[in-house]
Amino acid sequence: MTDPVVIIPVVILIVIVALALMSLRIVKEYERGVAFRLGRLRPLLGPGIVVVLPGLDKMVRVDLRVVTLTIPPQEVITRDNVTARVNAVVLFKVTDPIRSVMAVENHAVATSQISQTTLRSVVGRAELDTLLAHRADLNEDLAKTIAQQSEPWGVQVDVVEIKDVEIPEIMQRAMAREAEAERERRAKVISARGELQASKELRDASIILSQSPASLQLRYLQTLLELGADQNSTVVFPLPIDILQPFLSAATAVTTHFTDRPKGDLDDSA
Repeated sequence: MTDPVVIIPVVILIVIVALALMSLRIVKEYERGVAFRLGRLRPLLGPGIVVVLPGLDKMVRVDLRVVTLTIPPQEVITRDNVTARVNAVVLFKVTDPIRSVMAVENHAVATSQISQTTLRSVVGRAELDTLLAHRADLNEDLAKTIAQQSEPWGVQVDVVEIKDVEIPEIMQRAMAREAEAERERRAKVISARGELQASKELRDASIILSQSPASLQLRYLQTLLELGADQNSTVVFPLPIDILQPFLSAATAVTTHFTDRPKGDLDDSA
């Protein structure tokens, strides 16, 4: 038979070793352990191997990595009374593990709820154009407001980004018509400015040509050369009045000579 005196110490040793092994915990580098001994807070544990006594201590693991939180779509009425569905994403991390456990029951759920209410509040104060074109300002306002609420919990909000904005189909069609009208207006303005610049250039060119008749003649001949490049075209050749002026003057002089002669001279010549 085995001596009881020998068995009892062996059993006690086995129990002690088992309790020691059960008391060891491994806390990863990106984690911290918030432990309570008989309900009282202990100093922060980790990273590495820590001792948590079974039955006496209770440890809560807190992740220090950045957490990505997606805010579900929220029905929002903007300042100009347009209904929109808006969702966003929030990036936050725990900076104080003890406060994240002591100050709030579940810091992730609390951050999610405060983000949803803040999103509805901030977007409701903005107009639709601001929501669509100036999201950076709204993101900054959201991040600042959420950070003020979560800072007492030991949670730091790094980024808040509005992901998508859904508006009614009727509003989409109205915005498309508005954009088309704006593009047409810009096209007409550009065309009018081009006509104005062209008219100014033509006016300057006419002034220069009027001061130099030779330049005007050269321009005229150049135009005729360009028209004659196409052999299949019919060109109506206009003569400048300057070229015909000597012939017109001579014809006028002859007509005046015969008109001014006496009637008898005309009969003799006949």
